[in-house]
Amino acid sequence: ASLGVGPEVVPQLKRAPDGKAEALFLDSVKAGATLAEGLQKALDEALAKLPIPKVMTYQLETGGGADFQAGWTSVNFVRPAHGLIALHGDQVVPIQTLGLKSGRDTHGHRFEANVDPVSITTADSYAEQLTSQGAVIASFAERRAEIVRQLQAAAAKAGTNLKPIDDDALLDEVTALVERPNVLTGRFEEAFLEVPQECLILTMKANQKYFPLLDASPGKEGKLTNQFLIVSNIKPDDASAVVGGNERVVRPRLADAKFFFDQDRKKTLESRVDGLAKVVYHGKLGTQGDRAERVRAIGHEIVKQLSLATLPFTVEAQDHFAVLDSKVQQAARLAKTDLLTDMVGEFPELQGIMGGYYARHEGLRDGVAIAIEDHYKPRFAGDALPRNHTGTVVALADKLETLVGLFGIGQLPTGDKDPFALRRHALGVIRMLVEKDLPLDLSALLAGAVPAFGDKITDASAALADFIYDRLAGSLREQGYSAQEVDAVLALRPQRLALVQKQLAAVRAFAALPEAPALAAANKRVGNILKKAEVEGPVDAHVNPALLQEQAEKDLFAALQRFVPEANAQFDAGDYTASLQTLAVLRAPVDAFFDDVMVNAEQLDLRLNRQGLLKTLHEAMNRVADLSRLAS
Repeated sequence: ASLGVGPEVVPQLKRAPDGKAEALFLDSVKAGATLAEGLQKALDEALAKLPIPKVMTYQLETGGGADFQAGWTSVNFVRPAHGLIALHGDQVVPIQTLGLKSGRDTHGHRFEANVDPVSITTADSYAEQLTSQGAVIASFAERRAEIVRQLQAAAAKAGTNLKPIDDDALLDEVTALVERPNVLTGRFEEAFLEVPQECLILTMKANQKYFPLLDASPGKEGKLTNQFLIVSNIKPDDASAVVGGNERVVRPRLADAKFFFDQDRKKTLESRVDGLAKVVYHGKLGTQGDRAERVRAIGHEIVKQLSLATLPFTVEAQDHFAVLDSKVQQAARLAKTDLLTDMVGEFPELQGIMGGYYARHEGLRDGVAIAIEDHYKPRFAGDALPRNHTGTVVALADKLETLVGLFGIGQLPTGDKDPFALRRHALGVIRMLVEKDLPLDLSALLAGAVPAFGDKITDASAALADFIYDRLAGSLREQGYSAQEVDAVLALRPQRLALVQKQLAAVRAFAALPEAPALAAANKRVGNILKKAEVEGPVDAHVNPALLQEQAEKDLFAALQRFVPEANAQFDAGDYTASLQTLAVLRAPVDAFFDDVMVNAEQLDLRLNRQGLLKTLHEAMNRVADLSRLAS
């Protein structure tokens, strides 16, 4: 039925392997479509799928003819479309869309085209004719490359060791805005450089689409200069008017940024704390003030867990964690206050960054200003992590507050919709735990964050943990680990995420051993036996040597007695690779056991003893990873 056919085709079905299983296949012949039919359908489907949040309604004047009535047609699209070309070779393909019929005529540059309209002779001559007759670079990739070339040339001409800001998104946007790029250099007054450069760079990029020039000299890497590059769409003989116009336009923007900065510094961050209680964060989770208090509480719990994981816990360590907690409390209390500043109100992208500047201006304790600036990090994939311990704890607390709170009210991501960026927050938590090598247990972290919400949420720690492990699995696969390796390690739900990569390395080394396939298969068999046995009750990992009858079970028990303590010692020392390799010698006694011993003996005490032997084996073999997941 899904193929649009009835039961009469059942005799025609063919059975064939499809991967690991067999499937039924139906061979059928469908009539082909003409190019016009196929292109029309493809165009309609493509336009329907365009992610346009809000369409524009406009009127298009249409001529008479068989397909259109003379007069005006209402059309909905992102912006007015004025022409439609569809060519196959030198022939026009008859299609229509957005109130337009296909043809071969288009327009080049508004001011600099040599011919208007440009009549495209053949599909292959499209790009060349637009360049020669229309003064337009048709190819996006070629236009982008030309802008990059001109930006680099203009930067070199503007001064030694200068480079345009590296921003692919801005470059793509500008490439889409211009048809015939011409890069020019503008300047602004050096007095504006007293304003944090993030503010100036953002206003130039966001409002004017300029490329600020940065100093690449040693010791000054990335420092903003008072020059910027303009990607103009015209090439006049005298460009001074274009440059002067852009300089006049940018000056008020920079003046606004300076005004916001000066005004914001007249109030302290502490004086803005009470105002957070008037800013709604979420209808079910309260205000930004409530949120700041939760981040403080979670941060305190994280410091406590870090202190408990520090051995030996000396007086010096106690003093260190007391100071750290004090800084975390102050940074968490003030971290959101820059949301109430004029600068962040104008440029929300600067939240955190401006808080750091204002904290430094007020002379707050060393590390607190950096923590305020860094507490949103990592903001995106590949972003830097917080630079100090205080910032790491506050950033971790901030992301946990978001995750635990929104999961606790059922606000989970669905499909490709993730309005609160919970996937990004989860990856941020993972990166900090792993890359900062934090000795924190994931379940303890999640459980420790829940009490900060009181009765506002239900505890969804289990679902959140699954969500985080899913993100971790995806991240590890992107790093080159196989699905089997990741599955084997994460099946055990390791609590210290910082140790996962060591476990993966151990699994990879183990899998390369000649004993690995047989041990993985045996491990899978042991797991199945124990699963069936535990239906009647838990199996105790205990062996009574007096009940061992067969030589194979005695040999396996002796091997466990000899090698498991060594493997456990290596595991406890963090040498997971050596631990698994030590256990690889169990292959022979395990194979012999399954060849010669009946596990489910009729005599109850023998059966329980053999199950206990297998339980002991299973626990020893699966401390690093679930090796059964490596079985093919």
